[in-house]
Amino acid sequence: MPTIQANGLDIAYDVHGAGPPLLLLHGATSLGRSDFAAQIPLFSRAFHLYVPEARGHGRTRWDAVQGFRYDWLVDDLEAFVDAVGLETFHVVGFSMGAMTALQYAVRSPERLRTLTIVGITTQREPRASVARRLMDPERADREEPAWVAELGRRHDEGQGAGAWRRLLPAIAADVAAQPLLTPRDLRRIDLPTLVVCGDRDPFVPVDHAWGIKRQLPDGRLFVAPDCGHEVMSRKPSLFNEALAGFFRSTAAVAAKRAEHDSTADVRQADPSVEANPLAEAPAADPGTDRDWLTKPGD
Repeated sequence: MPTIQANGLDIAYDVHGAGPPLLLLHGATSLGRSDFAAQIPLFSRAFHLYVPEARGHGRTRWDAVQGFRYDWLVDDLEAFVDAVGLETFHVVGFSMGAMTALQYAVRSPERLRTLTIVGITTQREPRASVARRLMDPERADREEPAWVAELGRRHDEGQGAGAWRRLLPAIAADVAAQPLLTPRDLRRIDLPTLVVCGDRDPFVPVDHAWGIKRQLPDGRLFVAPDCGHEVMSRKPSLFNEALAGFFRSTAAVAAKRAEHDSTADVRQADPSVEANPLAEAPAADPGTDRDWLTKPGD
C-alpha cells in the first residue's frame, strides 16, 4: 500500500483502475477496502479510484490521545488531493467519510465534480447518542467480541496493539461536540449530489436525509429499503445501480465542472487510460444503469 506525506501525516491509500478520479472515504473504525469491497471491482472499470485511510485508521498512523476532530479530516483530505495532484474529482463518502466529504464540499465546492454521501445527518441526534453507545470499548468487549477482533485486524499493525480503544471514544466525543453544518452551508454545495441512507439506519432517520437533499441546489435522494447503516455492503446491487445511474445522468455536468482541470486533458490524451463508459454510453442504451460497466470491451 503506497503512502504520501500530507498535512503532517503519512497517509496510506489504495489505487485501482483508470479514468476520471474518484475518492472513496470510509466510515469510522473501518477501512475503504472493507466499506467499499462491493464497489471497487465495478467502479474501477470506469474511474481511477483513490481509497485513503483516515488518520488513526489502518496504516495512517495517528494516536487519538492527541485528539481527533472531523475538521482535521477535512484538512487531511485537502492535503491528500493536492499531494496526489488532483485538481477536480468525484467523491463518495460513507458515515464519517460522508461528513468529511460534506465539509470539504462546503469549503471547496469548485473542486468537486460530483458528491455522494451515504449514512450521514447534519443534525446532532440521533447520531451522537448512537455513536456514544456503540463506540464504547468496554461494551464492545462484552457484547461484540467478533467486532473487537476485527478492529484489531484492521488497526493494530499500523497503529499499535489496542490503539483503537483510544480511537473509538475520541470519535464519539467529537461527534457530540463538532459544529453543525447549516442550511446556508449546504446551499454552497452547487454540484450534483446523491444522498443515500437505509430506511432503518439508526444514525440517520430518512427525514434527515430528505432534509439534506432538499437544501442542496442539485440534490438527489436514494433510500435503500429494509437496510441499516452500511448500505454499500448490505444492499450492494441496489447501491451500485443507484450510483452508476447517478454518475451516468450527471456525466455532462461533471465534465463541464472539470473543464478548468489541467490534469483532465492529460488523462484523456493518455492512450493507456480507459474511456469512461458512464460518460460515453448512449442515452438509449438498453439494460440497467450499470450494464455499461460490465460489458466486455468497455
